[in-house]
Formats: sequence, structure tokens, C-alpha cells
Amino acid sequence: MQIAENAVVTIDYTLKDNEGNVIDQSTDGQFAYLHGAANIIPGLEKALAGKQAGDELSVSVSPAEGYGERNDAMVQAVPREMFETGTNPEVGMQFHAESPEGDVIVVTVIGVEDDTITVDGNHPLAGVDLNFDVKVVDVRQATDEEIAHGHVHGPEGHAHA
Repeated sequence: MQIAENAVVTIDYTLKDNEGNVIDQSTDGQFAYLHGAANIIPGLEKALAGKQAGDELSVSVSPAEGYGERNDAMVQAVPREMFETGTNPEVGMQFHAESPEGDVIVVTVIGVEDDTITVDGNHPLAGVDLNFDVKVVDVRQATDEEIAHGHVHGPEGHAHA
């Protein structure tokens, strides 16, 4: 079966930056996604369309087709009192925050001063070229339930609370 909309695709992959540093990998045949449901970055999903089990490919994904370009407006210094009492923010910590549009976003602490904490709302891989080595492990038709829910379920199904 070829990879197409509503296929459950299992892949092994290694993700590297342009310098060859490994950013992430899954090589145990456990990473599965629902094709066409925006479960993975657009550039990788497009490159996988039409492939089938056993295919191997190398894909370079630009920031525009990955996690987007860096946006300096997403970096801001906020008053320390915006953090819960007892919280001691440190560089590298991540917190949930609300965007001006009311969406929940993850921000990463990039600077700590006495009265202010500098946070970055960009995805950590924003602005980064992504280089994938991928092997397609399996392709199957999604169940009606997986399609309705927009994600892959395990062999025992999936219960929503």
C-alpha cells in the first residue's frame, strides 16, 4: 500500500541539523502517524506521500515546511511576578503561556534577571533546516475511529476520557 491520505504510517527516522548533529531519532519501529492529519511537519509528510513499506529516503526540510522561521517578536522579557509563587525559573525551563490570540503556547526561558524573565515562544527548531533519513516500516489503512479522531490508535484501540 502506498502512503496517501488516511494511511497509518510507521517510520524509523534520524533527524539532523546542517552540521550533522542528531536532533532526534526513532529507530524502534514505534513512530506512527496518520497521513494527511497534520500529525508531522508538512515537508516530511509531502516527501512521504506515495512511498511504501521498505522505502528509504533522505529529506531536507526548510523552516517554512518545518517549524517555521524564527520570529523575534516571540521573545520578550516578562515580570518575574507573572510566574507562580514558589516557581524559580531557570534557563531552559519550559512553561505554558497564552498568546495574544488566546492560544496556549510553550515558551522557553532564555534569560533570568532579578525582576524579569526572558522567554522565547518560538519552537526550538524554528529557523532550522531539518535533514531526515527515513525508512518506511509499515503502511496500513486507518480505522474509521482513527480518522474521526485525527490520530493513530494502538492495537487495543483508544479511549478518550
